[in-house]
Amino acid sequence: MRTTSRTTTSRPTATMTAVVCDRYGPPDVLHAARVPVPEPGTQDVVVAVHAVAVSRAETAFRAADPAFARLASGLLRPRHRVLGGTLAGVVTAVGADAAPWRVGDRVVVQTGMAMGGYAEQVRVPAGHVVLLPDDVTDDDAVAVVEGGLTALPFVRDYARARPGLRLLVNGAAGAVGASAVQLGAHLGATVTAVCGPAHADLVAGLGAADVVDRSRTPLERLTGTYDVVLDAVGTSSPRACRHLLDAHGSYLTTVPTIGTLVRTATRRWERGRTAAVGFTGLRPVPDQRADMEVLVGLLRDGQVRAVVDRTYPLGGAAAAHAYVDTGSKAGSVLLHP
Repeated sequence: MRTTSRTTTSRPTATMTAVVCDRYGPPDVLHAARVPVPEPGTQDVVVAVHAVAVSRAETAFRAADPAFARLASGLLRPRHRVLGGTLAGVVTAVGADAAPWRVGDRVVVQTGMAMGGYAEQVRVPAGHVVLLPDDVTDDDAVAVVEGGLTALPFVRDYARARPGLRLLVNGAAGAVGASAVQLGAHLGATVTAVCGPAHADLVAGLGAADVVDRSRTPLERLTGTYDVVLDAVGTSSPRACRHLLDAHGSYLTTVPTIGTLVRTATRRWERGRTAAVGFTGLRPVPDQRADMEVLVGLLRDGQVRAVVDRTYPLGGAAAAHAYVDTGSKAGSVLLHP
């Protein structure tokens, strides 16, 4: 019996550079690695990343701080090795059922919990993608969407911002805070902004009616009453802000603690006041996509503006995380793959 042998040659897998996180810890756990270039599934697109945000949420995932962040990111080690959720770039490949996207489209993307944006290219479901107008830059789109996608539900839906509403924003210079100030003012609220002295002029220019220097007047010593206090950085608490709230006022925070989680579940706090934390990143994808379109439209029309603090090359991800960890950034910090 004669046998025939056949030699097959496999095609080399194309690779790219990504920044990976294999364990929890300080910024230097981030390191560059070569990984396969992603291929799109039938309902996916692949995007060449031009700009990606380094958010406070991502630095918390990297550090596993607070500890219960591991429930989302992985108990023993990071579930997703490549961070990066908000990005902009150009579509390079399209799945068979990912219409109407085409190769060459400029887009802004919110990847969701899968992340993956700290890379030269990323695969994302087509429903997570919004088209960018020609006159909107990648950096501006990422900065507005990063903070705005959290701030918009808080300001519009939870606070119900409108003319006459008195809104205080704590942490007004950060990505979420800067967006909240602008969106609150855009919707007619009277906004008081609390920030460090280095960013007072910036925040005033975003539409705040009053700016409080937190180094001179901590929230605990601030006078006046507000319909809503939005803590965009998690440095306060319902108890510390009780004296600032109207009899039916609301304390809102973007940073979960055990106390705010309990108060969110019960809704009522004391004497008609309420306190709540919102997990805006867990909203249905169509809702997030609709808000991205709203934010891009506001940016295009000049109703909001982007605030970008610093940019780093992709290989500078550890330095970018270290800077975000200082808590002193204004607006967004971006990586440029």
